[in-house]
Amino acid sequence: MNKIVAHFFSVIGHPMLILIYILLIMLAVNPQQFGIVSMTDRRAVLLLMSVFTTTILLPGFGLALMKPLGFIKSLQMADKQERIGPYILAGVFYLWLFKNLESVGQTPTLYLVFVLGATIGLFLNFFINIFTKISVHAAGMGGFIAMIILLMKQPEWAKYGLGLPFPGGTIEMSLTFVLAVVILLAGLVGTSRLALGAHVPSDLYRGYATGFVAVLLAGAIL
Repeated sequence: MNKIVAHFFSVIGHPMLILIYILLIMLAVNPQQFGIVSMTDRRAVLLLMSVFTTTILLPGFGLALMKPLGFIKSLQMADKQERIGPYILAGVFYLWLFKNLESVGQTPTLYLVFVLGATIGLFLNFFINIFTKISVHAAGMGGFIAMIILLMKQPEWAKYGLGLPFPGGTIEMSLTFVLAVVILLAGLVGTSRLALGAHVPSDLYRGYATGFVAVLLAGAIL
């Protein structure tokens, strides 16, 4: 895989983006479950901003500070020991998001499952990383696949398709098609991490499995 292409898929498949992706999908499929009419409603925008701030902006800012403070050598964090601090930082913010959404009481239980799953996945990655290297990109994609599968199993979501605005109309896609796209993306993201020399195949396998299991575990808890 070309390095530029590999960097592209590595960026769009970053684990910090997964909760935003699944939230956008859920809002597009059935916004009524969030108590709104469409994903352009004010409440939907505020929810997206809250998730973006807590899972991307604040952890990203904290990560950026770690380099000049000497906690990490580079933002790529090639050494698994460098990843311990970022894992803890992100995990705390994800747990904070879960508690905030849970206290509001207007968030669908299934999205709470996904947030809790992402949180569990982060801490599982943290513990596994102590002993051996694991791909957090793969963990994010494994979790993403599990999220779509759980979405397909819930009648209030499965009976709707994903409608995407397009010039001249709307493109309707089934959740089965969305799952196929996510699986393809997971493969491309994993290939990109190998092409960039960030991981070996075993790191990816551990990541996919950890992310997938973490979401299923969260579903069993909630």
